[in-house]
Amino acid sequence: MILCLDVGNTQIYGGVFEDNKLLFRFRKQSSPYDSSDEYGLFLRAVLRENNIEHGSIKQVAICTVVPDILHSLKNACRKYFSLTPFVLQAGVKTGLQIKYRNPLEVGSDRIANAIAVTKMYPEQNAIIVDFGTAITLCAVTNRSEYLGGVILPGLRLSMRSLENNTAKLPSVEIIKPPSCLGRSTVESIQSGLYFGAYGAIKECIQQIKQECFKEELPLVIGTGGFASLFANSDLFDEEIDDLVLMGLSKAIQMNL
Repeated sequence: MILCLDVGNTQIYGGVFEDNKLLFRFRKQSSPYDSSDEYGLFLRAVLRENNIEHGSIKQVAICTVVPDILHSLKNACRKYFSLTPFVLQAGVKTGLQIKYRNPLEVGSDRIANAIAVTKMYPEQNAIIVDFGTAITLCAVTNRSEYLGGVILPGLRLSMRSLENNTAKLPSVEIIKPPSCLGRSTVESIQSGLYFGAYGAIKECIQQIKQECFKEELPLVIGTGGFASLFANSDLFDEEIDDLVLMGLSKAIQMNL
């Protein structure tokens, strides 16, 4: 079994694979202040509650955009699983040709998404829209070229910016509003968050298509925590919630 951990700015998103099948997934708030013991005990508890012995975990794969957490997680894996984790980072095999001016700048979560897409749709160009703390768009070709991407503020980040920098605007539940025109302050904020993100993402997708995929249109894939909010819109061709975990499981197998 493979334990895969995607460590983001706000959450750790994890899952366990057996024979390329995702058995279950979990989330935990991420904190650079948690110790290796706290992470280790949490991971063992998650496995126990899902009827999996911790000794059944033979490999651990990590991708992270939060370096401060990595040291504690590595130590947790060594202490509580007797394993040295695989970390998706510069120097490992990905099967991708990174076209960024500085390939080291590409977040490992974005690399994991791209790996998954090239394995799942090897003959298709793709645009990946990932709804995390930030909303990222990445362009990948059918030749496994990672062309680059776009980074936007995430929905929760945008909401907190309004809440923290205005005197009277409250925190709201992030939902799809029934209409664009809000009839209360809460509805107006919800509308701005949803339709603002929708409009920005739609425009970015169109621009990427025009710049990179004029001859062969790409498959547009939505993933991440808030992707389901836009599931019935016209933004995506596919929604794959576990794309980053799938990419991690593929990455560790490529590096055995």
